[in-house]
Order: sequence, then C-alpha cells, then structure tokens
Amino acid sequence: MLIDILKAFLALGIMGLVFGGALSIAGKIFFVKEDDRKEKLLEILPGANCGGCGYAGCANYADAILAGDAPCNKCPVAKSEGAAALAEVMGAEAEDVVPMVAHIRCRGNNHFANKKYIYYGMNDCVAANRLLGGYMTCQYGCLGFGNCVKKCPENAISVQDGVAVVDRDLCIGCGVCLDACPKNVIELLPKESKIIVNCSNHDKGVRTREACNIGCIGCKICEKNCPEGAIHVEGNVSHIDYEKCVGCGICAEKCPRKIIEIPKRNEK
Repeated sequence: MLIDILKAFLALGIMGLVFGGALSIAGKIFFVKEDDRKEKLLEILPGANCGGCGYAGCANYADAILAGDAPCNKCPVAKSEGAAALAEVMGAEAEDVVPMVAHIRCRGNNHFANKKYIYYGMNDCVAANRLLGGYMTCQYGCLGFGNCVKKCPENAISVQDGVAVVDRDLCIGCGVCLDACPKNVIELLPKESKIIVNCSNHDKGVRTREACNIGCIGCKICEKNCPEGAIHVEGNVSHIDYEKCVGCGICAEKCPRKIIEIPKRNEK
C-alpha cells in the first residue's frame, strides 16, 4: 500500500517537472519583449485612470499610443505639457490639448421643474430612472441624486436645489461623469466656451412648458439673432457651434426662457 502511494507521488513529481520544463521553454520561445517606451509613457501619464482619454486606464492608453491607434493629446489631466512629453517619447510632433469642462444641460431645479409623482426609493439616478423614467415631468432633465458627484475624481460637481452643478475651475474634463448619468444631460465643452445652453429637453414647446418653467421651447429666437450663425435649434433644443461662437452674448440676451447664459467663471 505504501509503495503504491510513493509511486503515485513519484509519478506526479515527474509529471510536474516535465510540464514545468515545457512551460519554461514555451515561455522563452513565445516571450514578447514589452516596448521600453511604455514605462516612459506611464511615468508621464498621471495614473488617474479616469477614462477621459477614451480608454480604460493609463496603461491601456499607453498601449494605444504605442500601437499608433491614439494621438498623444488625448489625456485631459496631462494637459498640453504632458502631450508634448508623450510626443517626445514617441518621436512625434506635439499637439495641444484643448481643455474641456463638463456641463450639465439642465437648470430644472426644485423651483422650476414639475414632478409627476413623489419618489420614495434609493438615492440613485439609475434606480430612479428605472421607474417610469424618473419622477420629473421632464424626461430629459437631471434627477439630482448625484451619481455624477460620486464618480467625479476632483469633487467638481455638487447637487444644488435638486440639480447637478459643475465647478468649472475644479473640473479637469475627464468625462467620467458622462457615463454616470442615465439621462445623458452631461456634455464636455471647451473650457473657454463663453456661452452655454442649460437644457436638453427635446419635446415641443407646449409639452416643455408643462414640464419645466425654464426649459427650451425651440422658438429659434437665438438662432435668428446670432450674427455668426453659431447657434441652431436641433430636436427642439438649442445647440452651439463653438468653432463659430465669438461669445457676443446676443443669444443669451434674446432667449425668452433664459436657458442660454454666459458661464459665471467667464464673468470674472
């Protein structure tokens, strides 16, 4: 009996040595040396893994740069200085990073937005949205439970009077909050944008008035008065072409609903 047990252990030991040796040889044969430049790229990248570059993390972005699938100016945290350093490692021409900022396309706070029912449930935007699209009469507005606040790595978002608000000075434009919002009311804008639209309601004017006292009614007054042709009403709501916008403020002045405004940061 003891001899049989020893034979079994011996057989297993020999098999282990054989397979271990085979794996070792295979590892050497199929070994792929990692590009030395990756370590240098990771030293430059911030390590925030925020996803603002469009990739799962800094290592994934570095791999994409090495593979030639991504430019060196996609990291909003590294900014133009980091993009220049990345380009130097890659022997490429440096490109500036356009600073971006998150913007909540909704101002339907507790004073303006109407409710279709009283919600009792989890303080979570996704959970609230599953119940008939949320408790707000407007199906496109902020639900105000702060999923974006929880995800923001810079504490740049807060909820005020039931609607999320972005601190433009703190926001780094990483875009993490966009994925956290089930209503898709958050967008990334150039940080130097001088005019913003605070509504994402696509309903016609009559229904918008029933839902919110400040929502865009698609009247096109802003579009008709813009001297640069930089603002257009699409899907019953205003959109700004920031390549054309000069920040004159005429659209904000003419808007009867006052949902177009000059960001407070630019008023300083």
